[in-house]
Amino acid sequence: MNKIDIYQKMLLILLGVLILHLIILVLLFVSTIANAWTVGGTKSTDLWYSCLTTNGGYHCSSASNEDWIQAVQALMVLSVLFCIFSLVFFMCQLFTLVKGGRFFFTAIFQILASLFVMCGAIIYTVMSPDGEEDAAFGFAYVLAWVSFPLCLVSGLIYIVLRKRE
Repeated sequence: MNKIDIYQKMLLILLGVLILHLIILVLLFVSTIANAWTVGGTKSTDLWYSCLTTNGGYHCSSASNEDWIQAVQALMVLSVLFCIFSLVFFMCQLFTLVKGGRFFFTAIFQILASLFVMCGAIIYTVMSPDGEEDAAFGFAYVLAWVSFPLCLVSGLIYIVLRKRE
């Protein structure tokens, strides 16, 4: 293999890791703000609001002030923030890390983001109220669970990844 092929492969790997990171960030952001953690019938609930459709109108009220929902809110916001910090650290380390160095700092923040989203989703799973018979977990809840393993795998990739000149 010549040097150009090696550079092209390394560039593709870095581009793939960056795209994976951006996908994870979008998934976390959407799952945190979307109004579909629990859906059913005329009611939909997320981390921030509980909305009800009646007589053609859409009425929303603030989510409950219970400790568990505030813990889920905090954990999901932390997961988004840590994923953003991890992306910033990756870009900084990409240009400042010595040859052969590993992206440990980036990996730590990405793995912490995955643990935060996992804990938030577990708390929501265990504590979510069973208000309606036809209530089910919505797409935002599923996105949170999908982002957990992706975030964890991304963090593990950052541990394995080495910077080459």
